[in-house]
Amino acid sequence: MSKQGVTLIGLGPMGRAMVRALLAAGHPVTVWNRTASRADDLVAEGAARAGTVADALAANELVVLSLTDYAAMYAVLEPAAAALDGRVVVNLSSDTPERAREGAEWAAGYGARYLTGGVQVPAPLVGQPGSATFYSGPEDVFEAHRATLEVLTEADYRGADPGLSQVYYQALMTVFWTTLTGHLQAQALAGAHGIPAAEYLPYAARAAETASSFLPAIAADVAAGRYPGDEATLAMCAATTEHALQAARDAGLDTTVPAALAALFGRGVAAGYGTESFTSLIELVRKPAA
Repeated sequence: MSKQGVTLIGLGPMGRAMVRALLAAGHPVTVWNRTASRADDLVAEGAARAGTVADALAANELVVLSLTDYAAMYAVLEPAAAALDGRVVVNLSSDTPERAREGAEWAAGYGARYLTGGVQVPAPLVGQPGSATFYSGPEDVFEAHRATLEVLTEADYRGADPGLSQVYYQALMTVFWTTLTGHLQAQALAGAHGIPAAEYLPYAARAAETASSFLPAIAADVAAGRYPGDEATLAMCAATTEHALQAARDAGLDTTVPAALAALFGRGVAAGYGTESFTSLIELVRKPAA
């Protein structure tokens, strides 16, 4: 049985990895990129090059976008928007939930059916076991193309609202980047005191594992709207963030990250949550700072 043809627009590292995964699985793939030469090696490997965006859209019903953001989608597709009629557009570009919803409405206006996605792995892990992508949009569209999309990664459908995939994706990006940025700050502090990276690393890994063990309790507190401080109060935690901030100052480091952390904890104490737990900070995070 012949495999479904796919058009892939956007040949950055992620798009290129997706093309190769699809080709390896036997799918005919048509590609387009603003810089046409980026397709040269993929064409040599079996992809078909489209001369224009309109040609790329016309080549297959299923069109996958791997672009920087939604602004890039409009820049690429608007000149050829008439060719969207009857296409299934799967936008795997990163952006906000609201922009994802707006993009779905825009595409529908030209007769396209639309899924949004958030890829949870870097390009080298595309096509590998354990990789996954969040999807949202019409469930019947998702199910019709699930088998092809699962060539790229496992497909985790989150619901009909086209913004949901980006809610999940951006939430996880917040966890990912704050965790790794915190590690950089800690690595800099260790290095400033002569501790080699290799010596510090196992302790960093242990701290990350310990932090993850708190997630179920945090989720339960937030769901209940109760933040008991019987094990550790926010005031105690705020003191440790101040110590971390001063340690960075004393070491001559940039203090952007620890200062932001100490400021948030300090605001929580000032707002009256000092005797409650750290999770009470969600009451501040849920609304903009004054």
